[in-house]
Amino acid sequence: MTNRRKPAVRNSYRSEFLHSPAWFARRDRWFRKQQRLAPVLTCAACGRVPTQDQLELHHLDYAGVRFVDGTWRAFERHDDLVPLHPYCHDLLHRLIDRDVVLARHRSRREASRFALERLRLKLVAFEESL
Repeated sequence: MTNRRKPAVRNSYRSEFLHSPAWFARRDRWFRKQQRLAPVLTCAACGRVPTQDQLELHHLDYAGVRFVDGTWRAFERHDDLVPLHPYCHDLLHRLIDRDVVLARHRSRREASRFALERLRLKLVAFEESL
């Protein structure tokens, strides 16, 4: 098992699921529920308050993503999805991809949480240096 990102061409999750009606519906449900739980939504990495259109959701676990009878299904748990700015999301994946331990020897959830904590620390340090 690896947490490294695969090119979209060979990865039906990225090339199909993330463009499917099932994902868009699940994403909308996540935002509606999150707004009920916490009216102020922040990026999990940088902590800035974005609009919903400025956020992507990072999967901590793919257990809820299924391809059943030729159709994608989105049954992710609410806490399996983490809101991030696209730039922060990309940085998170870069950290996971470049660290051998994170990319190959940890579960996706563990790798994501560890990388997200490192990213938060780096972004805070950067902000403080300005």
